[in-house]
Amino acid sequence: MLFSELGLGPDVLRAIEDKGYTQPTPIQEQAIPCVLQRRDVLGCAQTGTGKTASFTLPMIDILASGRARARMPRSLILEPTRELAAQVSESFETYGKHHKLSMALLIGGETFTEQVKKLDRGVDVLIATPGRLIDLFERGNIMLNDIKVFVIDEADRMLDMGFIPDIERIVSKLPKNRQTLFFSATMPPEIRRLADAFLNEPVEISVDPPASPAETVTQAMVLVQEMDKRRALRHLLQTEDVKNAFIFCNRKRDIAELQKSLERHGFNVGSLHGDMVQSKRTETLERFKQGEISLLVCSDVAARGIDVQGLSHVFNYDVPLTPDDYVHRIGRTGRAGKQGRAFMLATPDDTKLVGAIARLIKREIPMIAIDGLESAEFGEEDSSRRRGRGGRGGKPEARGRAPREAAPREERAPREERPVREERPARDERPIREERAAVREERPAREERPMRDERPAREERQPRESLAAAESRRNADPRRDRDRDRRRRRDEDEDDVPVIGFGDHMPAFMLRSARPRPAAGSTTEAPQEG
Repeated sequence: MLFSELGLGPDVLRAIEDKGYTQPTPIQEQAIPCVLQRRDVLGCAQTGTGKTASFTLPMIDILASGRARARMPRSLILEPTRELAAQVSESFETYGKHHKLSMALLIGGETFTEQVKKLDRGVDVLIATPGRLIDLFERGNIMLNDIKVFVIDEADRMLDMGFIPDIERIVSKLPKNRQTLFFSATMPPEIRRLADAFLNEPVEISVDPPASPAETVTQAMVLVQEMDKRRALRHLLQTEDVKNAFIFCNRKRDIAELQKSLERHGFNVGSLHGDMVQSKRTETLERFKQGEISLLVCSDVAARGIDVQGLSHVFNYDVPLTPDDYVHRIGRTGRAGKQGRAFMLATPDDTKLVGAIARLIKREIPMIAIDGLESAEFGEEDSSRRRGRGGRGGKPEARGRAPREAAPREERAPREERPVREERPARDERPIREERAAVREERPAREERPMRDERPAREERQPRESLAAAESRRNADPRRDRDRDRRRRRDEDEDDVPVIGFGDHMPAFMLRSARPRPAAGSTTEAPQEG
């Protein structure tokens, strides 16, 4: 079947011819007519099968008639990552170049100013990530009550990234009378539940078995020890005809370490992960597409939807934690019918992860060996586990391995009896005692102190006198008589000049009697004291 038989308009067909495409992919062949009929679509197809064009091409024809109003977009496309959103916007620019449709890209990592200006002018196509769309909606910069076509792309990736609550909130703001297109690479129960809630009598389209890699990708696995992974990767990069390649790591901190290691060995390499600012991510990806960078060490942010023409190799430096991620990673190569190669570096600790991948793709991954590296086998204990550093312990039977037979112990030779130590003769202490005695004799003799008995005896105490005798003795004291006479004279003076409040300690000069003052007008002067 040709694109001209799908019912697309002449302007869209002309853009497709300019791109060099003539025949649609299976997902495009089944989805485009249903979208043009304004039916809801539930599409399930693997990455690299052309899902983006299956909804962008008919949307351009649908939106060709009509006009957008300020802050009220006519269509909305949700993407899980910024790179996917940017790629969808490029598709609209490519296929809609003969139309005058306006478009806005709302992603994080960029300023709000330019995005708000585009919304104020009105847009026909709005491509956004859930977080930035909710931010602008809460600021009052956008209204969603005029959406005619709503698209959820990579729904299973949305589920993995925790965007489902945000999507449910966005859907609650949309009008009921709309067309919904739902695309996902896998269809777990959670995604099926969302599809039943969002879609109205949808047309279900499933192309290829879920989670199956493309037949154009040659797969291989290298089993090495953890410490030999970098050497194995460098060997593959040097022996394979690598034009450009993605190197996937599970952790962001490993990306920077691996990039520095490859740079030290002369490789032209860059990095891409979610913690980078958007401008740096866009610049790095563009340099990779232009060929300025041949190797890109990245996280799973580059595993979905990023289309790099002619990607020759994919290297899984770490075994993916989920089997679906393996399919999406190697799906970056072998696209559009071209051949690609994918290698995975596994360690003995990755037994369960590799087994899960084999069960998902329903075949074993061929294993290859590298000369000069110690070969490993699944089920062997890693050196880090033997040291107790993060290993998944347990008995060998619990891990699916046969217990090792204990080697027979060799009989030890009897120990030679050590000779008993001879007892040392006791040291003669008499010379030392004689020397100490001589030293004491040479010292000057100290004056001997008198013994207690030789001290003069204390005078014997007199017998205690009686109370009456002591009282009479105190009364006979002449000083006591003087005090008694003084108090008596004071009492006599107090009869003439009373003094109040000074007690027995009144000074003598205050006890003298006051002399009378002369009467008013009298010339008699008081006699002077001698």
